[in-house]
Amino acid sequence: MVSPEFSLSQFSPMAKPRNRSFWCLSDSFLYCGGVFLAILLVCSFWSFFTPTLNFSSAITDPSSAVSCKESGFGVNLKSDPKDLTFYDDPELSYSIEKPVKNWDKKRKQWLNHHPSFAAGASERIVVVTGSQPKPCKNPIGDHLLLRSFKNKVDYCRIHGYDIFYNNLLLHPKMGSYWAKLPVVKAAMLTHPEAEWIWWVDSDALFTDMEFKLPLQRYKNHNLVVHGWPELIYDKKSWTSLNAGVFLIRNCQWSMNLIETWSNMGPVSKDYKKWGEIQRSTFKDKLFPESDDQTALIYLLYKHKEKYYDHIYLEGEFYFEGYWVEIFGRYENTTEMYLEIERGAAELRRRHAEKVSEHYGAFREEYLKGAGNGKGSWRRPLITHFTGCQPCNGDHNKMYDGESCWNGMVKALNFADNQVLRKYGFIHPDLLDSSTVSELPFDYPADEGPCES
Repeated sequence: MVSPEFSLSQFSPMAKPRNRSFWCLSDSFLYCGGVFLAILLVCSFWSFFTPTLNFSSAITDPSSAVSCKESGFGVNLKSDPKDLTFYDDPELSYSIEKPVKNWDKKRKQWLNHHPSFAAGASERIVVVTGSQPKPCKNPIGDHLLLRSFKNKVDYCRIHGYDIFYNNLLLHPKMGSYWAKLPVVKAAMLTHPEAEWIWWVDSDALFTDMEFKLPLQRYKNHNLVVHGWPELIYDKKSWTSLNAGVFLIRNCQWSMNLIETWSNMGPVSKDYKKWGEIQRSTFKDKLFPESDDQTALIYLLYKHKEKYYDHIYLEGEFYFEGYWVEIFGRYENTTEMYLEIERGAAELRRRHAEKVSEHYGAFREEYLKGAGNGKGSWRRPLITHFTGCQPCNGDHNKMYDGESCWNGMVKALNFADNQVLRKYGFIHPDLLDSSTVSELPFDYPADEGPCES
């Protein structure tokens, strides 16, 4: 800080040159000056140590401060304005049994009060997943659930998504496959800053850690599921889509859908009746109870004019893929990707984890011949271990339990290798989770980014 003396003598237009008379002060003047200074010092110390001398007008309301630092993601995490929002409404309920009205307006109002979240809101995703509240019966179950959660955390970290893991029943009647709907509704209310909620079952594993959802493709839709129209409308099959993984827009249409969808579940007095209706409509349904997947297919089948234009049935890539037709190809897929990298030095270049999406997008140019879905050597976005039941161990009798657990271990290590590479290591054996090898540096010296 510039001293007052320097400031006045050098920059003030009223400052005058000093002369010798300035220093020729009388003793009486010096004495008076000393007394004045002493009084000034006493007053200063008194005001400092005496709180009663502070004036209320000088107190600043912390909530009105504008100096809150933004987070590294460009959003202000330290400010929640005092403006009333839907959170202040005593009638608001997170319960699956109480509908939410005017959600689009309420969410827009919240974003208006929190402008730092508005930028990028249209592509903001919250991943939601979960498991049962009790320990697993299957001895390996808890370990597989832990690694399954780690897998989702890795994917979300790479792409900058938030994630919520729930292991409680938010409604006592909505158990098993119905438990996801109360959680998804609560997540929509809790995350008005997010445009999308992405439900992923605990037995569904991300196996392409760099692939990013083509959100632009879904701009005119509110729900995305893996499915096939011909199986719904021609075959009337209860496996024509899979509701274990879905992307749902955070809007009033989705709130209405969840309300209608849930009313075919255990909270409905007609729950038993809905099971009978579903089984009579879809002859290949294996069990009598109404389930969430068949309920959604029923809505699409019976009310096509109401729902079809709003629901995107994704069949162009493995939005979620059936594990039986996938897990035996991981080694071949790994080799095919390595072959691409041998001819594309940029893809072999070591890089920070934060820029992984760039390399995933760059690789797409080399994957045009890989195909999609069954028979493809492209990494599946998600491998879904439907029927394996890793926690309770009560797997579908079509499968051998060992193949389920080994398949999950291979999928987890296949995905983990894509993450570990950024940290300089790799699992040499997809069935052995305990060993790692250091990844050799093989970026061509003559093509390296830096000169030695």
